Amino acid sequence: MLTHNLGYPRIGGQRQLKKACEQYWAAAIDGPSLHEVARRIKNNNWQTQLDAGMDLIPCNDFSLYDHILDHSVLLGVIPKRYDAVSAIKGKTETDRYFAMARGYQQDGLDITAMEMTKWLDTNYHYIVPEFTAGQTFSISSDKLFDEFKEARQLLGDKAKPVLPGPVSYLLLGKEKEHGFSRIDLLSRLIPVYVEIIGRLQDQGATWIQLDEPCLCLDLDPQVKAAFAEAYRVLAASVKGVKLLVATYFEALSDNAAVAMNLPVAALHIDLVRGPEQLDELLPLVPDHLELSLGLVDGRNVWKNDHARSLMMIQQAVQALGACRVLIAPSCSLLHSPIDLESETTLDPEIKNWMAFAKQKLQEVAALKQITEGSGSSLLQANQSAMQSRLLSAKVHVQEVKDRVAAVSEAYISRKSVFQTRQQLHRARFQLPLFPTTTIGSFPQTDDVRRLRAQLKKGALTHQQYETAVEEATVDAIRWQEEIGLDVLVHGEFERNDMVEYFGEQLKGFLFTQHGWVQSYGSRCVKPPVIYGDVQRAGDMTVRWSRFAASQTRKWVKGMLTGPVTILQWSFVRDDQPREVTTNQIALAIRDEVAALENAGIGMIQIDEAAIREGLPLRRSKRAQYLDWAVKAFRIASAGVDDHTQIHTHMCYSAFNEIIEHLAAMDADVITIETSRSQMELLQAFSNFRYPNEIGPGVYDIHSPRVPTTTEIVALLKKAAALLPVENIWVNPDCGLKTRKWPETKSALINMVAAARQAREEIQRPIDHYVSP
Repeated sequence: MLTHNLGYPRIGGQRQLKKACEQYWAAAIDGPSLHEVARRIKNNNWQTQLDAGMDLIPCNDFSLYDHILDHSVLLGVIPKRYDAVSAIKGKTETDRYFAMARGYQQDGLDITAMEMTKWLDTNYHYIVPEFTAGQTFSISSDKLFDEFKEARQLLGDKAKPVLPGPVSYLLLGKEKEHGFSRIDLLSRLIPVYVEIIGRLQDQGATWIQLDEPCLCLDLDPQVKAAFAEAYRVLAASVKGVKLLVATYFEALSDNAAVAMNLPVAALHIDLVRGPEQLDELLPLVPDHLELSLGLVDGRNVWKNDHARSLMMIQQAVQALGACRVLIAPSCSLLHSPIDLESETTLDPEIKNWMAFAKQKLQEVAALKQITEGSGSSLLQANQSAMQSRLLSAKVHVQEVKDRVAAVSEAYISRKSVFQTRQQLHRARFQLPLFPTTTIGSFPQTDDVRRLRAQLKKGALTHQQYETAVEEATVDAIRWQEEIGLDVLVHGEFERNDMVEYFGEQLKGFLFTQHGWVQSYGSRCVKPPVIYGDVQRAGDMTVRWSRFAASQTRKWVKGMLTGPVTILQWSFVRDDQPREVTTNQIALAIRDEVAALENAGIGMIQIDEAAIREGLPLRRSKRAQYLDWAVKAFRIASAGVDDHTQIHTHMCYSAFNEIIEHLAAMDADVITIETSRSQMELLQAFSNFRYPNEIGPGVYDIHSPRVPTTTEIVALLKKAAALLPVENIWVNPDCGLKTRKWPETKSALINMVAAARQAREEIQRPIDHYVSP
């Protein structure tokens, strides 16, 4: 019985990769220095997995920015616009690579970044491959082969190259021209996979992992046939190396027959997200196929229940024999923090319920030991931790449970319909056509971060810290007034993270010191851990919203994170339905909304950046999720007076399938990402005739590139062709926390100028707006 891992965190235990990349982008280090940091992280990762006892250890799971972008570079799927970067003297493949991820705006060039979106239903973002009708594929990078050679020096035959599978790679990309389907490119792509696998085999590869998460999605007959044909050709062309197809994040369900009949050596299934599928699949496993059981949760921080996992292992062994069973985490550990041992301040009782990536490897190894009869003490310790968590008084609060149970339909409805509220808002706020605002945060400079660090170390008193944050807030208010933004924000300088900040003030949450996970590129987040029933202990944002509002005569939005987003971007307790936990958070946010309204804050933004991210991968499960997700937002937002304007924000999302539910949220204003897609996402709102106000993003904040005024006006004209002009707001795609001040200021100045130009050039359908 083999143990293996599907992927490992690549940021480094001290976020070394983040720091090195950002130094490289700032020209503080050179390419060799960046790659040396990468080399040390990779070797440490391999050694950690070797020490844990993994029989097969992934390589090529490391990336400087994104593994899908790496694969596009490997296959030569590089949009022509980046040739200009390569043509500049002194620029390297690394520079072109980062230009694809982040855009490029120097040396007389202004090149947009590739589109970025969420990796299935996670908070990890990948760079979307761009395909043309004449797309060709060829091996165009040696990164994969160099890394495998390096891995073999340490790991020998345990080294297992990992690649995105050919069908999922195409499905997760995007056609950049009309008149063809990207799945039709498969016949051109498969020969290159054959060549890649052949080269790896020549280098000594015995196992190769091909990730095909799309096998867990709803697939049409054409795509199912594509899977069968792709692997038929691979199997016929590649001999002597074992191919392992990895699926994850859902059960195979109606794709089971397709997956089971692939002519590969092994199939990995996710038994955390789809535990019911083991019963369904075991009778279908053909004689040639080994089955990899994804038993240890790769997306959460709770210990594996060994007793439960052992039952599934025993069931599989009885059906297939031990030699045809592999044990693994449910998915790549990319989505887990790295090492629980580094957490020295956690409550010891709760820490004993937890496992990070390093510990999850140990759990995989422990399951093998127990199965083979030599790990009885490991099982006993594990079951003791399970029992401790089940009975702990730290988890359950009856008052919270009773309040959730008492929520009624009247509790989640605004007093009046949107059209009535809209007239009240126009009279109260007196905003011009195309009102301008931002999503909330401003750049978190080194000075701001240093303030928080000094406060934690005791080098600053709380009063000194607050005085410094007040000064930053006043500066931000004055600058926004100066450039002419219509609705202001306080900048959120007091906040470390949009979820962590709230979790720190809510009961039922705990926080790690080093529990970082990668969100995209160098962006890392440290999700809070929800271990028990959630309660609001007191005001969380009122002090700073009230202070900011007192500094200006313009309207300042109160800024909150919504219940679904707090849930999605936390490590959530797994001992009760997620819906219940979300409603507990929603009630806490509702209390904060009421406190802001009572403080005179007339506009309150409740960000639900992750509501689309939480959508189940299978359509059959989506209605139930959307019902309780919308309900949670309405619990949080519906208690206000009609004169109060409720905003919400959503990040990278495809809205077509959920547009009715977005309307049911009944937010007065929704702001969304649309700049990288050139307003493409607005078609769904137009087709649906979305009734409320919308702020389509006109400035891509995930790139340092500064959009021109002309560019933004063009985007607004596209928006005006699809939406009622009187309902359009003007704003960036997302918060500006990760950007630098110079680019932020230039971009927002251009944005305000574009809104003013749009007011002159785009027909006004109504006449009751004030002058800009």
